[in-house]
Amino acid sequence: MSWGTELWDQFDNLEKHTQWGIDILEKYIKFVKERTDIELSYAKQLRNLSKKYQPKKNSKEEEEYKYTACKAFLSTLNEMNDYAGQHEVISENMTSQITVDLMRYVQELKQERKSNFHDGRKAQQHIETCWKQLESSKRRFERDCKEADRAQQYFEKMDADINVTKADVEKARQQAQLRHQMAEDSKADYSSILQRFNQEQWEYYHTHIPNIFQKIQEMEERRIVRIGESMKTYAEVDRQVIPIIGKCLDGIVKAAESIDQKNDSQLVVEAYKSGFEPPGDIEFEDYTQPMKRTVSENSLSSSKEGKSELRFGGKSRGKLWPFIKKNKLVSLLTSPHQPPPPPPASASPSAVPNGPQSPKQQKEPLSHRFNEFMTSKPKIHCFRSLKRGLSLKLGATPEDFSNLPPEQRRKKLQQKVDDLNKEIQKETDQRDAITKMKDVYLKNPQMGDPTSLDHKLAEVTQNIERLRLETQKFEAWLAEVEGRLPARSEQARRQSGMYDGQTHQTVTNCAQDRESSPDGSYTEEQSQESELKVLATDFDDEFDDEEPLPAIGTCKALYTFEGQNEGTISVVEGEMLSVIEEDKGDGWTRIRRNEDEEGYVPTSYVEVYLDKNAKGS
Repeated sequence: MSWGTELWDQFDNLEKHTQWGIDILEKYIKFVKERTDIELSYAKQLRNLSKKYQPKKNSKEEEEYKYTACKAFLSTLNEMNDYAGQHEVISENMTSQITVDLMRYVQELKQERKSNFHDGRKAQQHIETCWKQLESSKRRFERDCKEADRAQQYFEKMDADINVTKADVEKARQQAQLRHQMAEDSKADYSSILQRFNQEQWEYYHTHIPNIFQKIQEMEERRIVRIGESMKTYAEVDRQVIPIIGKCLDGIVKAAESIDQKNDSQLVVEAYKSGFEPPGDIEFEDYTQPMKRTVSENSLSSSKEGKSELRFGGKSRGKLWPFIKKNKLVSLLTSPHQPPPPPPASASPSAVPNGPQSPKQQKEPLSHRFNEFMTSKPKIHCFRSLKRGLSLKLGATPEDFSNLPPEQRRKKLQQKVDDLNKEIQKETDQRDAITKMKDVYLKNPQMGDPTSLDHKLAEVTQNIERLRLETQKFEAWLAEVEGRLPARSEQARRQSGMYDGQTHQTVTNCAQDRESSPDGSYTEEQSQESELKVLATDFDDEFDDEEPLPAIGTCKALYTFEGQNEGTISVVEGEMLSVIEEDKGDGWTRIRRNEDEEGYVPTSYVEVYLDKNAKGS
């Protein structure tokens, strides 16, 4: 089967058919493009969905993800993120392996089709020109034959007329002979052109057109094969990611199977266990003897003894404290005000300025607030609500976490002790680094003045001592909660006296009031604590996505420095680096290397070149 022999007279239809084939190919390319756009959009929506339900940093949601069910949900979100990545891979592969390749092939196909049909039209024009020449020679031969016949008839007429002179007859005879000669010449020319046209026509229909149509047929068949291969690639691209998608789904199933309801139940116990014991039986009070009423253990003195035993002994002896209410305003109004602690001295650059903060000082005496309350309109209808309102205004949370149940208080104190120990370790490392640098200055005075580090060393030592006192104070409170000590020792009181000497009485009274009535205190103060936590969480979230500091200049390392401590960076002599923070008077300069590594080096170890714009700003 050949288009050249079967479709020799269908030039125009073949031209339309090949154009339709190119249109089909372009339509398929458009289909694949839209599919890739859908895959990208789907992947983007999946990623946004996964990001939307990820727990926020430093928020209460992050604490909830300690449960196995929440961990499984977090694993599902991560797997969905990977699942979205596979759809991006599908889009990328379809674009590179199908869309780009087919678009280039369509351009080549259009050029080839244009060339083939140009040759076909050229052959058509040539055969049409030959046909016109043949028609022209034929008409000329016909005209010459008619002229020759008329000239012969005229000669015969003149020759038969006796009145015509001999000269006129001779002239008519010569004219007839001339016309006969012209007719013979036209006949010969017509015969020659006819033979040449027949040869050209045979070559046109048996050689030129079959060859051109054969090329067009091969071009069309290649297009059909190419679109079939593209469809196979289309399916193969999807098939390649199926194993990885299956692994993502297997990961979700594995995460679901890892859920342990018993473990989650135990975590709930650890999170909310108060450490209290249930109250004992209520003793019978005999009212048949009016003047000899039995003194019940739920009296005020017994309640105080029970609270004292509960606070310092860590156990309840079956008192009726859950049902007793006491005026908590007394302990709040009689508590002295706590002076603010001295501001911590600035340590070295690697020190973390997030040490334990002392309670905030009241901006105005509490008696003023009480007088204002007594003279203003009564918006708070009970002392319990008054205390909650004042606490919200003061924003004070007991430093010893005495507002929490024993078990929760123990966890908070233990966490505080661990944080303080970490800060002490950082400060100790900083002190060792400064001491080592001072020794280097003593051995090599040209590198720096050793006395310039004395002030910094004293500041770090003071910070370490302050943190140790804080640690001992919290350890003493922790020992009380765990029952290792019957009460706070005098040594612990002296160590923590500079920070909480004036507030200890208030904290103790408030803690006893809260422990004596757990049915009310922990629920009433819950909204206050929640609001404070929300404010702290919102404040922390504002600094989660902090952008890196811009470079304000460059520097050249004059000496080699081995940054072995946290916060420092090692440099090599002659190395060029970016400066992101000038020396603040502490002898350290903050630098950056390759946009991803930064730290502090001694200012005397580098030569700094600040930008003019940075200096102006």
